Amino acid sequence: MPFKIVRNDITKMQVDAIVNTANSMPGFSRGTDTAVYMAAGVEKLLAARESIGYLEESEVAITPGFALPAKYIIHAVSPRYIDGTHQEADKLRKCYSNCLKLATKKGCQSIAFPLISTGNFGYPKAEGLEIALNVIHTFLMQEEMMIYLVVFDDESMKLSGQIFDDIESYIDENYVKEQRKAEYTDYPSIGNADFDGINISPTAVVRESASKDYIDAALQKVPKAKKHSAKRPTKPSAKVPTKRSLDEIMATIGETFQQKLFRLIDERNLNEVEVYKRAGKDKKFFHKIRCNINYQPNKYTVFAFAIAMELSLDELKDLLKSAGFALSPSNKYDLIMQYVFEQGIYDIYKIDCILYDFGENHFLGCDH
Repeated sequence: MPFKIVRNDITKMQVDAIVNTANSMPGFSRGTDTAVYMAAGVEKLLAARESIGYLEESEVAITPGFALPAKYIIHAVSPRYIDGTHQEADKLRKCYSNCLKLATKKGCQSIAFPLISTGNFGYPKAEGLEIALNVIHTFLMQEEMMIYLVVFDDESMKLSGQIFDDIESYIDENYVKEQRKAEYTDYPSIGNADFDGINISPTAVVRESASKDYIDAALQKVPKAKKHSAKRPTKPSAKVPTKRSLDEIMATIGETFQQKLFRLIDERNLNEVEVYKRAGKDKKFFHKIRCNINYQPNKYTVFAFAIAMELSLDELKDLLKSAGFALSPSNKYDLIMQYVFEQGIYDIYKIDCILYDFGENHFLGCDH
């Protein structure tokens, strides 16, 4: 479980090390810095920090956690954002990297970061998050450590930025359309016109989950003249290009998830280590799949490996079927995943940020 986003007070994280955004000179300022000193014990922590002395921007140092649940506090002098032309990005990248190097040197198995520099130091949140995710991804491709990104902000904070609005619109637009696809459901079809005059929000339907009872109740409200009849022609769905022909897919229909996974890895000449790391999994977990031809994954694991291999949407559906799953138009999580595959978003940590923004509790890099 290498990476997870959590909403919490960083001083309450039970990890080997927490990162505190520190000043160059010993002392503490408002915000998270003050909270860390107060929770750890001001006198002891300040004395430890004074023994370290002056630190340059991007430099880090370590002290005991004292009264904190964390064993260590890594003090990182985060860069102040001026205008983006004063090497702020390089300094911030180095700040994250130095923290991870020091944590590794101290034998830490887990570490919790705030979004460094994006508070009082003024770094734009979207850019700061991009740098954090890039450094964390690079580190986890080489090392093993549980890394938490701790978000302690108001509810309006959106880690995924502008893409949040795009996905919200996508959910609204696709719930009704996708409901008609027979591969997803045996319920009566509901076209866009069926909702005329009915106070039903597609987003609300997604959030409440469209059970059969719910849909049956919705259909009762539809004027009879607008219901689809057997004679009514239906608009053919557009064909989506696939990388494999139907014959090829049918030839492998009896494959288990394990067989299909390793065939896809071989066909793409992918490195197995890179695949399981890009999927946010560890060696032990991957070995468990390799040793069991009938291994039954959960749906989130299927998504994670599909992302790691950069499958197309059709290939994702094929892999899901091998594990006994399908995308559901009445499931917000599934609609988000359909969106990211259609858009070609294959960064698992960015996708976890999107899932976090939509209130989903299952993160792809964590659930085995």
